[in-house]
Amino acid sequence: MKVLITENLRIDLEKELWECRHCAAALIGARDNYKRGLLVYDRDPREIHKPLLDPSKYPFTYSPDPRWCRILEYYCPQCGSMIETEYLPPGHPPVRDIELDIDALKGQWSSRDEVTEAPVGTDPPRRLHSHDHGHGHGHGHDHGRGARK
Repeated sequence: MKVLITENLRIDLEKELWECRHCAAALIGARDNYKRGLLVYDRDPREIHKPLLDPSKYPFTYSPDPRWCRILEYYCPQCGSMIETEYLPPGHPPVRDIELDIDALKGQWSSRDEVTEAPVGTDPPRRLHSHDHGHGHGHGHDHGRGARK
């Protein structure tokens, strides 16, 4: 079973591996920081945020100072798709922004069907509870939601 995690990443729960959603390349173990399985481009922030003032005339140009900021771009080593970017102070290790309980994820997905593509542009089905009678959803009640006329 493969579970979609971001627009660029998924996890193969059976193999416990992070995968690129663009090319299906196995990146690194799912219990590890996915960024360790990617190529990293350490960018000078002035390449991305060009100075607004002439650096020969002004010490501060509205461009990030590379002594204080770096931009890390992470790419799939197989297909080259950009997976993530982050701004960090120089010397700071990559942030572990996703840490999942793989065992719990396996339990949650054990009785579900695999989702291969995230649904786009549709509202999820709405469950009606015993105390919810669907008011305000096509039953002629406005409830301050700006009903169409």
